Amino acid sequence: MQDDGHFERIPQENECRNEAEGCLLERASAVAQGVLEEIEALAGTTACKSVQLVRLKQWAQEQDCWFCDSSLFGDFFDRGSENEVYLSPNSQEIVKLNDFRYSDDNLSSFFERIRAHNKYFDACPYRMVGFAENRDGKICAVLVQPFIVDARLATKEEIHEEFLRIGFQAVDGGEYYTNWQHDIFDAVDGNVLIDDDGHFYFIDTIIYPSDGEGYAKYHSLSPRFSI
Repeated sequence: MQDDGHFERIPQENECRNEAEGCLLERASAVAQGVLEEIEALAGTTACKSVQLVRLKQWAQEQDCWFCDSSLFGDFFDRGSENEVYLSPNSQEIVKLNDFRYSDDNLSSFFERIRAHNKYFDACPYRMVGFAENRDGKICAVLVQPFIVDARLATKEEIHEEFLRIGFQAVDGGEYYTNWQHDIFDAVDGNVLIDDDGHFYFIDTIIYPSDGEGYAKYHSLSPRFSI
């Protein structure tokens, strides 16, 4: 982290610093994928989330991208269904500790989701800067997004029109949107901002590959559907 409070990628190899912004994300994804393939080969199952989390914590500590001091994140801001949210020390970024709630039995969908978000919503991209434990002691990915100012909450109608513009169609009356490659959930007015120039900022959505299982998975994991 820089002295001005702006989060940069945790120190890694010099060549990695010069690569694309997704470097740490892709390296962590490769670690998780390796665990998945190992467990699947040995036990014939893809249920390996807990093992992936342990391995990623060990890897992050070895790579100097494990946060032990939560004060580095800034001021605690909010707690959502999956994120512990902080306002960075320079008040220019939001830091999210994501507890992988919406990854079911392995972390593949999480890494796919971050890639997809940055592809579709590059006005407010995620940067992965490391891993940490949240206040509940859960292993989390540490994600950083720009802190959007001078923008208001978008309306349901505005969100709908923006999805149509970028090639998505509403399903089940707008319960989610799909382009038949990805399904996007939770794009509600509280998670989407719009500025005076009409620029949209999707700050918090849930994305799954369009394989026919995303809705059931989201429905089973989302607090919105908890009894």
